[in-house]
Parts: sequence; C-alpha cells; structure tokens
Amino acid sequence: MSKRIMIVDDAIFMRMKLKDILEKNGYEVVAEAQNGADAIEKYKAERPDIVTMDITMPEMNGIEALQGIKKIDPSARVIMCSAMGQQAMVMEAIQSGALDFIVKPFETDRVIDSIVKACK
Repeated sequence: MSKRIMIVDDAIFMRMKLKDILEKNGYEVVAEAQNGADAIEKYKAERPDIVTMDITMPEMNGIEALQGIKKIDPSARVIMCSAMGQQAMVMEAIQSGALDFIVKPFETDRVIDSIVKACK
C-alpha cells in the first residue's frame, strides 16, 4: 500500500516538483496546502501518513503549522523543507517534532530517502 502524503508549500512550482518526484516513486499525494493554517485543516480532513512542510510561508509558518498538527496528532510524521541558510529554523523544527529536513532545490534521491526513513 502506498503512503499518503500531503505537500505544504506556498510556491506552486515547489509543490508541483515535489508531487512529481513522489508520484514517480509510487507515493500518493492526497492533499496540497499553501500555508500553515490551510495545512492544519487539510491534515484534519485527510490524515496523511507523511507531511512535507515548507518553513517560510505567509499567514502561518511551517514551524507553527508543525506544532498545530502535533497537537492534533502527536504521532504525525512531518518532514521540513527549507532553503539553504535556515539552520536555526531547521533546529527549531526538529525540536518541535519534525523527523527530518530536506534542502531546496529538491534532489530526488534525498527526498525519497527522507520519505523512506519517515515510513519506518
């Protein structure tokens, strides 16, 4: 059974790129969200196996959304996505419960390795 994934990123191009990588590798993208508030609502509705979460977004950032999702589901599996140079934010995300982080621009092997690790 393929894992159900939700992609959260304010940039449609990044969502499309990630969705393409995931679907070509047998994963099912069940939802996409463009900000943290949207992500929390869609998480409640879809209950995906894994969430990929951008850190920097309008309205509610990825760390706040991660914390909100963890309140709903403490066992939620969230992988943070960040551009280079956001080490402090990445550390805060890990301390808030993120399993891993992927650096943009996305490299297919790194994305899949992170998803496989999160599935264990």
